[in-house]
Amino acid sequence: MNRRKFISVSCLTGAITLCSDTLITFGSQEMGDGYVMTVGGKLPGDKMGVTLPHEHIITDFTGAEKIQQPQYQRSTAFKAMLPYLLSAKASGLNTFIDCTPAYIGRDVILLKQLSEATGLNIITNTGYYAAADQKYLPAHAYTESSEQLAARWMKEWEQGIEDNGIRPGFIKLGVGVGALKPVEQKLIRTAAKVHLKTGLKIAIHTGDGTAAVTYTELLINEGVRPDALIWVHAQNDSKGEFHTALAMKGCYISFDGFNKDELATYCRYIKNLKEEGLLNKVLLSHDDGFSVEKKDSDIIFNQYQNGNSIPYGSVFTILKPALLQQGVSALEFDMIVRDNPRHAFKIEVCRVG
Repeated sequence: MNRRKFISVSCLTGAITLCSDTLITFGSQEMGDGYVMTVGGKLPGDKMGVTLPHEHIITDFTGAEKIQQPQYQRSTAFKAMLPYLLSAKASGLNTFIDCTPAYIGRDVILLKQLSEATGLNIITNTGYYAAADQKYLPAHAYTESSEQLAARWMKEWEQGIEDNGIRPGFIKLGVGVGALKPVEQKLIRTAAKVHLKTGLKIAIHTGDGTAAVTYTELLINEGVRPDALIWVHAQNDSKGEFHTALAMKGCYISFDGFNKDELATYCRYIKNLKEEGLLNKVLLSHDDGFSVEKKDSDIIFNQYQNGNSIPYGSVFTILKPALLQQGVSALEFDMIVRDNPRHAFKIEVCRVG
């Protein structure tokens, strides 16, 4: 489907979904502007502050169900990760959204320990990752129905992940390039079911623009509003062909692999969306983090080799100054890193009618 034809498609082709913020009490404070769910519990949306919407702390790339996760001592991981998060906090970061899914090293107990020690708001997720040739999918993702999978994710929302009371703040999926595989389609339908019951937003790691267009239409047909969808790794659409089209639909366009070598490309993407009046749909992050590695009999944590020598910072130290020089105002950049994540991840009550 070409860009012009996609833009012309009706916004909702299936059931109409109505979402609204509910007035929720948080201590003595009313959360009339919606809320997000952190590893420490509900947080008013307007308390998120400066937010990185797509990062990782520790990821285990061994593969689903091959080893017992985590394969490290939490106390060791805590000591190793704490300085990096304290540095990010000291530089002005308030909220850290950890996008590591189940079966790739998600460790919500560690996330909560680090949140409490640093004062950072940390948000984790539910959902499964079907990109990378489905290496990180558990066997039951193939054998169970969408309804059964939805029950698993709903349990994490209602009772906490691994029954520890720590609840997810969004749904994280991963798909490859081009046409969606049957298991990817099933996971997307599962996410739609859970979103419509919980209001959790859906963030999808995406191989290319074709896949993004396809799952957007699928979710719309399932009754999900496009503004409940975050296109993760939108930079993989290297020509930017579909950025405007999906942003006009209402989707959030997440450029989340920034490093100094991508400066010109990211500036071009952002300036293009600014010219279309769509900066309110832009999210920015690094996709930084550390991988679990085994060296002899020891477990070590290797920083991703993605061009950022210091994790979690170059969006602010490199990209921001360049954007300000090229016509993006300080207020507009502030909107991208403060307001847009709040709207993208806030939890709304949805009903289908």
